[in-house]
Amino acid sequence: MNLLERIRKFLNWEIAPKPDSKLLPEVYPHLKAFRLPLILTVVVMLIGTIGYVLIDDFPIIDAIYQTAVTFTTVGFGEIRPISDAGRIFTINLIIAGFAVFSSAIGILVSELNKGHIVAILKERRMLYKIARLKKHFVVCYHNDYTIEVTKQLRKNHIPFVVIDPRPEIHEWALEYKYPHFLQAEPHAELSMLKAHLASAKGMITLSDSIADNIALIASVRLFEKEHFLPRPYYVISAAESMSDVEKLKKLGSDTVVSPTKLTAQRVSAMAARPDMENLLEEFLYKTDNPIDMQEIEVPKYSWAVLKKLKETHIRQIANTSVVGITKKDGKFVAMPKGDVLVTSECRLLVIGTQAGIRTTRDILRKRLKPKELKFV
Repeated sequence: MNLLERIRKFLNWEIAPKPDSKLLPEVYPHLKAFRLPLILTVVVMLIGTIGYVLIDDFPIIDAIYQTAVTFTTVGFGEIRPISDAGRIFTINLIIAGFAVFSSAIGILVSELNKGHIVAILKERRMLYKIARLKKHFVVCYHNDYTIEVTKQLRKNHIPFVVIDPRPEIHEWALEYKYPHFLQAEPHAELSMLKAHLASAKGMITLSDSIADNIALIASVRLFEKEHFLPRPYYVISAAESMSDVEKLKKLGSDTVVSPTKLTAQRVSAMAARPDMENLLEEFLYKTDNPIDMQEIEVPKYSWAVLKKLKETHIRQIANTSVVGITKKDGKFVAMPKGDVLVTSECRLLVIGTQAGIRTTRDILRKRLKPKELKFV
């Protein structure tokens, strides 16, 4: 560890993550048009310096300064007496400088009008911002569903990246306040790398086309295998018909949302229980609600594995209640009794305050029996 790294560690400075240099779009190919004006500038400066030295016996530094003043046509005048031959040389130098300067300005305006350089610089800046994200969602394709989903993600402070191949994504990002976005084909591996998918929590594909959703699910699962990721992504997709829902689940989507089915369920619930219309929305989706419900996974190394639920004393320590247990095989046990065993990699459905749920998660992630159990 060198001295700079020791100082940074002592001051608790962290280096901001950067994207892989291979993912950054190249600016240099678009700067080739500036090579000729730059070469001509150097040549004219060299000729002017040599000319003043040979014609009027200028010192080298005075020759360089006089050439620069003449070449840029700033009008500072002569710093030393110049002969008639020197004045003729100065006139030619002014004309050459004006021609080179005019051509350089024309090339600069032309390249800026094309917009390639500006677009590349914006994309590079966006990739640096995306590289700092962790546990984010990659939302594919912009549509009405994407607008509403991203609103909820922002309210819950969940980071996300929106990917869409259409050039209008830049305008949509400004209009709908997408902090991170990319104009790219979502199913391409390069797009997944740029979206920092390796550090993402999952992907949400909301395309109106079932073919796009299928391609994305297959691409994500292939990305997992090729990059040897420790855990699979949580993939959420949308489908119109029930047959498409089954197809997407078989292909690897963890959750498939059907707008038609959701609408029918909401309407029937409103018809059956009008007084409960907004209870679920208030309970689950509002960030300022004091009561929360979350699913907590019990890791393999947890001290609570193979303990009875009542032996964990979660209710007494964290003031939360376990209202359901999902076993590793997917079997769900509702309202479990105290004698139910907590098994490895099961998921506890916990209800309580947000602080209490955080305490419960911390307790279950400990390897050794927590000290709090001594007081209950």
